Amino acid sequence: MPESDLIRDLLLATVSGGMVVLFGALYALLFAHSRLRKRPELMKSAYMAYLVLCIAVVVLIISLDFRGFWLLVAAVMLVGYFLAPHAIWRLCVATHDDPETQNIKENQGD
Repeated sequence: MPESDLIRDLLLATVSGGMVVLFGALYALLFAHSRLRKRPELMKSAYMAYLVLCIAVVVLIISLDFRGFWLLVAAVMLVGYFLAPHAIWRLCVATHDDPETQNIKENQGD
């Protein structure tokens, strides 16, 4: 493989790796904001950010020529990026949904 192809693949991998991080964070942010503000239209944007994340992972796989074990790592990463915001949201709701606090807020009119 010519040196120019190696440099191109390395730059492509760098950009796609950055996109994985950025769009993973955007997905989590939009997911949480959608749930917190009860705005389902933001959930569509969150899933679009996840779709871009998936495309970035595919570009990363191709540019670094992943095979075998590394394909499994990429698949686990995608599943983790998808499920982590769901699990964190459920954990936060379960740990912060105190019935006594809820009764006080309802009595105060909040």
